[in-house]
Amino acid sequence: MTNIKEDAGRVEWRIRVDEKDGSSDQVLETEPGPANGFCRVFKCLVANKFSMRLLRFLKKAWHLGVDDPRKVFHCLKVGIALSVVSLFYYMRPLYDGVGGTAMWAVMTVVVVFENTVGATISKSLNRAIGTCLAGLLAVGIHWVASKSGNKLEPVIVEGSLFLLASAATFSRFVPAVKKKFDYGTVIFILTFSLVSVSGYRVEKLFDMAKQRLSTIIIGTSLCILTSMLVSPIWAGQELHCLIIKNMEKLATSLECCVAEYFDDGQKTTSAPVQNLQAYKCVLNSKATEESMANFAAWEPAHGSFNFQHPWKQYLKIAAAMRDCAYCIEALNSCISNKKQASKSMKKHLSDICLKVNSSSGSILRELAINLETFKKTSKMDISIEEMNNSVQEVKNYLKSLPGLVLTPTTSETKSSETAIMEPLLTTNTIPLVEVIPLVTFTSLLIEIPTRVEAIVDAVEELANKAKFKPAPDDKPKQNEQNNKTVSEQLNDEKTMKTLQSV
Repeated sequence: MTNIKEDAGRVEWRIRVDEKDGSSDQVLETEPGPANGFCRVFKCLVANKFSMRLLRFLKKAWHLGVDDPRKVFHCLKVGIALSVVSLFYYMRPLYDGVGGTAMWAVMTVVVVFENTVGATISKSLNRAIGTCLAGLLAVGIHWVASKSGNKLEPVIVEGSLFLLASAATFSRFVPAVKKKFDYGTVIFILTFSLVSVSGYRVEKLFDMAKQRLSTIIIGTSLCILTSMLVSPIWAGQELHCLIIKNMEKLATSLECCVAEYFDDGQKTTSAPVQNLQAYKCVLNSKATEESMANFAAWEPAHGSFNFQHPWKQYLKIAAAMRDCAYCIEALNSCISNKKQASKSMKKHLSDICLKVNSSSGSILRELAINLETFKKTSKMDISIEEMNNSVQEVKNYLKSLPGLVLTPTTSETKSSETAIMEPLLTTNTIPLVEVIPLVTFTSLLIEIPTRVEAIVDAVEELANKAKFKPAPDDKPKQNEQNNKTVSEQLNDEKTMKTLQSV
C-alpha cells in the first residue's frame, strides 16, 4: 500500500511491505527538484505582486482622504446614520413600534444619503412624496376594487397598475419632471406596484402601508438631520466655489496662451501645460454645474446664501465662461500650428496684444474676487474701458503696419480680417502665408474682450439679484460725493441768502 504526503514543497512516499514478522513502513524521500523551486518562486512573485497592488491602493486612498477630508467625514456620517437606524432592530420597543418593517428604514438610509445636503434633501423628499402618493392611491384603488366584487377586483387592480405605471414612466421623459422628480417617479412606480400587487393577498393593507411609510420617514429624516448637522457639504457652496475656480483658471489659461504665442524663444522656461489647458476644466464642468444648481435649489438658507438665492444665474455665468473658453481653445490651437508668423511680425504686435491680454485677465480675476467676497465694485467700468481702448489700439496698430495700409471700402459688412487681407494682395510686400497665422490669432484675441464683457454682465446680474454689498473701497468715494453734494447745497443756500439780503 502506498501513501503520499506533501510537506513544505517536498514529496514523501511511504510504502508498506507485508513481511512474515508483520508489516513495516519504508519511507522513500525525494530530493527537491526544479519544479518545486519554480512553484516556490511563483508563489513569492504572486504574493509580492498582490502586496504591491495593495500598497498602491492604500497609498491612493490615503492621498484621496488627505486632499479632501470631507469625503472621509461623509463616510463617517453614513456609518453614524446606519448605526442609529439599526437600533430599530436591536431594541425591542422600537422594533415593535414599527411593526417589523425596520429594514425599510435601513434601505432608505443606504439609498438616500448623498455627499451634499441638497442631493440628500432632494432624494429624501422625492422618496417620501413618491411613497405617500403611491401608497394613498394604492389603498384607495384597493378599497374600490374590494367593493366591486370578486370578478371585477383583479381587473380594476391590473388596469390601474397598467395605466399609472405607464403614465408615470412617460412623465420621466418630460424635462421639468426628469430634472427634479425623476427619482420620485421611480419610487412612485415601485411603491404602487408593491402595494397594489401585495394588497390582493394581504388583508391588513392599510397597516402595512402605514408601517412602511413611517419607516421611510424615519430614514429620510435621519439622513437630512445628519447631513445638515454633522460637517455639512452644501451644493450651493460647491457651485459657488466651482465658478470662482473656473474663472481663475480661465484667466490663467488666457494669460499663458498669449504669452506663449509671443514668446521670442529667449525665455528659459515656458508656461506649464496644465496652465495652458486650464480652460478645459471650464468646458468639462457643464454637467456638474447643472446638477449642483439643481440640488442647491432644495437647500435652505445657509451662510451667505439667502432663501431663494438665484442659482440659475450661475449657469448663465458658466455658459458665458464656456463661450470665452472656446475662443481660448482656438487661440491655443494657433500655438501648436506649424505655420507661424515671423518673429519680426510678432514683435510689432506683442506689446499691444499682451496689454489686451493683461486687461482681460485682470477683469476675470477681479470678477472672481467679487464673487468670493460677495461684493460689487465700481472699478469694473474703468477696467472695461481700458480693455476696450487696448482693443482699439490693436486695430489701429494693424492698420499702421508696413505694407498693410487699408483703403476705404464701399461694403460695410466686410470683416476686419478681410479688410486686412485685401491690401496684401495688391502690395505683395509681405508673404501671405506669414500674415494669415498672425491675423487669425489677433482676430481671436480681439474677440476675447467681447466674451469677457458677457461674463461681466452675467456677474453683475447675479450681484443685483443676490444683493451684493458695495466694496469697502467704494464707500469712501460715496461719502465724499455725499459730502460734496451737502457742501454744494450749503453754498447754494448762502448765495440765496445773500441775494435776498441785497
